Amino acid sequence: DSFDYPVYLTAAAFAGLYQLENQNPSFGQGLEGYAKRLATSYGDQAIGNLMTEAIFPSMLHEDPRYFRIGSSGGSKWHRTGYAITRVFVVRTDKGGSTFNFSEWLGNGTAVAISNLYYPGDTRNVSDNIQKLGIAVGTDAFSQVLKEFWPDIKHKFSKKKS
Repeated sequence: DSFDYPVYLTAAAFAGLYQLENQNPSFGQGLEGYAKRLATSYGDQAIGNLMTEAIFPSMLHEDPRYFRIGSSGGSKWHRTGYAITRVFVVRTDKGGSTFNFSEWLGNGTAVAISNLYYPGDTRNVSDNIQKLGIAVGTDAFSQVLKEFWPDIKHKFSKKKS
């Protein structure tokens, strides 16, 4: 996931938002400021993916893959709720379910690592909690897209008569 095109789009979107908000003013504005925000946003995404989808799941014997319930699995609200809860619930290697420690510990570790490349004035509890919330929220949104994307793709790929 760290090298698939959606991560670049996500990083670019966050960088644009942070540019508009002038987050981390020491990055400056203009192309140089945007480039710094893009690099840090990509770092956040890539490190978070590595931690939540590889390192922690391997250590904790969790399966980080998203398993769709699909259109036969209930209403759109049910499917959306299910997708969002996957940041809290994960399958284990033995087939059971447990709290998604990989999601939270992985993104928490990624936030801690990000303190190495963000400006010093953002290395505080409040900013780190916000970064963790954004990382987990982004992952929840990603699960919702994974749940519905095949349906959306199918709808638009139908041949019109």
